[in-house]
Amino acid sequence: MLKLSKRLFLYCLIHCTCTVFPVQASMQAQLAQVYEQTNASPVSDYLVSEKYDGVRAIWTGEQLLTRNGNQVPAPEWFIAPLPDVWLDGELWTQRQDFEALSSIVRTQIPDDNDWRQISYMVFDMPDTQLPFEQRYKNYSALIKQIDAAHIKAIKQQRFNSHHALSEHLQALVEEGAEGLMLHLASAHHRPGRNDALLKLKPYFDAEAEVIAHLPGRGKYTDMLGALRVRNKQGIEFSVGTGFTDAERANPPPIGSVITYKYHGYTNNGLPRFASFLRIRDDLEYE
Repeated sequence: MLKLSKRLFLYCLIHCTCTVFPVQASMQAQLAQVYEQTNASPVSDYLVSEKYDGVRAIWTGEQLLTRNGNQVPAPEWFIAPLPDVWLDGELWTQRQDFEALSSIVRTQIPDDNDWRQISYMVFDMPDTQLPFEQRYKNYSALIKQIDAAHIKAIKQQRFNSHHALSEHLQALVEEGAEGLMLHLASAHHRPGRNDALLKLKPYFDAEAEVIAHLPGRGKYTDMLGALRVRNKQGIEFSVGTGFTDAERANPPPIGSVITYKYHGYTNNGLPRFASFLRIRDDLEYE
């Protein structure tokens, strides 16, 4: 029986659609910008998939890494079927399960039972010489060939109008999804943040540094009332919602960075309806 790397090499020789090469850990991930109709090509130019709220994981051909280059302590059986080419995707369990997933992935001695809940959801097979539409075909064929239950190819689809895209987003969000990812079908892979990859959510999110704890009142007496934070633009504001009682009793420390969600901006440039999501996690999917 041929090894997977040889089978993949033969596959690529036959189809002449991809470049096979060992991938160095220094290769940078492609990061998404926020989708807005004003900064995007026509909707029909994109291949669209669900935005899974998982842990970004890059398979270098030898190691499974976070987007910051930290090795993921996955069990040997989990990575054994993966080929010697670069894959990009997410470790994922189910919708709205990020905290539990993050805990599993952070554990330095992996627990097989926990890891059997996780799937590697592949959304790209990066190649700077090929447009995303062809890369989608390549990774779909490769994952089918690998034939491992925990390694899955993320489905991409097209929409002909912004209205159809919005309806699809609304339907997925009602089922618990986080949002959508839009890959420009004609775009080649480019590392870093660029408009070839866009994210579309029913809300925006951003990061801010905690600069003060504001005391609570009423049932939150002696607990956190709100965080005073400063965002990357230097704007200071308060975040007073989105916390569990446990988080109010043990709030994010001053100096830490949180992720908050918001719905546009006020006339004064402040995030509208800012709400706490979580302490920033370097494993978090971008």
